[in-house]
Amino acid sequence: MKRSFGFAAAALVLMAGSVSASVKPALLKNFGELRAALEEGRRVRAVFQYKRMELFIEGKKSPDVPDAVGGMDVGAFEYFAAGAVGNPEGFLSFSHLQIIKHPKYGTVQNYVKVSVFESGRVRILAQYLAPGTFEVKMDEYFDSAINDGLNQAGASFFREGEGL
Repeated sequence: MKRSFGFAAAALVLMAGSVSASVKPALLKNFGELRAALEEGRRVRAVFQYKRMELFIEGKKSPDVPDAVGGMDVGAFEYFAAGAVGNPEGFLSFSHLQIIKHPKYGTVQNYVKVSVFESGRVRILAQYLAPGTFEVKMDEYFDSAINDGLNQAGASFFREGEGL
């Protein structure tokens, strides 16, 4: 009898795992949904389709936007209400830093800082920094809106499956 119970328990665990794995991530369609998911402690992933954004190099709009896609988990984040730090509108901020080997710049620290504003505007700062000195080798930013599933904007945010 104990053996069959163990078998049944193992089957339930396997079934529960396959059910949660099959739940698709939910597209967060606006600032309010993104902020709520983060404040609830949900796992959120950002996916950036840079070709669907505007690129600015040294403050000037560039016509040559790379056909590239990036993604990051949103771990640590901060929310600043309007006026909290002299800002005209509320915004979320989060970033990621990793070492990469770039074909042009060699080994660099790839720093990405994302600001998402209550208006739905998204700004992504991308910098390549020299390891050790933090000298800026590349500095650009991308502007987009939050992808709401209809507007085809380049910044998408997903809440992972329910129950996480």
